[in-house]
Amino acid sequence: MSAQSPAHSASILNRIADALTGAWSAVRMLARNRVGLIGLIGVLAFLLLAFVGPYIVPLDTKVKVKEIYAPISTAHPLGTDSQGKDVWSQIVHGGRELILVALSAALLSTVIGASLGALSAVAGGRVDSALMFLTDIWLTIPQLPLLIVLAAFIRVNNPFTLVLIIGLLGWPGLLRAVRSQVLAIKQSDFIEAARVLDLGTGHIIFREILPNMMSYITINFILAVTAAMSFQAVLVFLGVVPLSGTNWGVMIQLAFTRGAIFSKDSFWYIMAPVLAISLFQLSLVALERGLAEVFNPRLRS
Repeated sequence: MSAQSPAHSASILNRIADALTGAWSAVRMLARNRVGLIGLIGVLAFLLLAFVGPYIVPLDTKVKVKEIYAPISTAHPLGTDSQGKDVWSQIVHGGRELILVALSAALLSTVIGASLGALSAVAGGRVDSALMFLTDIWLTIPQLPLLIVLAAFIRVNNPFTLVLIIGLLGWPGLLRAVRSQVLAIKQSDFIEAARVLDLGTGHIIFREILPNMMSYITINFILAVTAAMSFQAVLVFLGVVPLSGTNWGVMIQLAFTRGAIFSKDSFWYIMAPVLAISLFQLSLVALERGLAEVFNPRLRS
């Protein structure tokens, strides 16, 4: 046992080193693509803003009647809201929950779609037919109206419930895409070897097939994050999700309900959260474009 422990530790360290080397190579290749590099910088900037910024910039919670809709200044880089609170501090504190829910929901939908898509292609027969029948039915239902109905009937009183609702609706498209990809590679030699060795369906899916599709799955995960953010913002704006805490979606909803749209001095109060969501999604799309070229040599110039 003691003789195997150092070898096992060395194996883990080698895997970590290989992963870091691969990640560094991907970053170097991504740096050659201007759009992808800009997307990576944008995503990192928003992550720092959302997860590090709140420890630096305190949240302004004090109502100041004399400073309602104050213009941009050194004290208020984005002006103030309808209660005289600093908009910049709300932007800094408003991204964490929104991003975490989007990442979690996208991860859930990606795991479900990739796993069931690979299972459908590998198992075939009745399993494939049943999964594809369920997927076809799910795809015919408009996601946003269904999301609104579910959120209205299910009490969404915590982020975990919101993650489940959004995540359980976003898997069908990826399932079909992964299934078609797996059908193209399931006859490969390494898959046939795994079958001959009787390694089992679970091993073939999670150890042989999905690791070889991580580039494709990663790109779809990024796109799923952008969709999850849009769904969140819409649900909060429509008032389906209870307003709690401070996030960019809540800022938009409050700006609308408090009549900020009718004030000429409230431009940044309304536009700041809209731009925050839009620029983060734009950064994700740009990063996805760069990663597509990194993972697919045929797309490189």
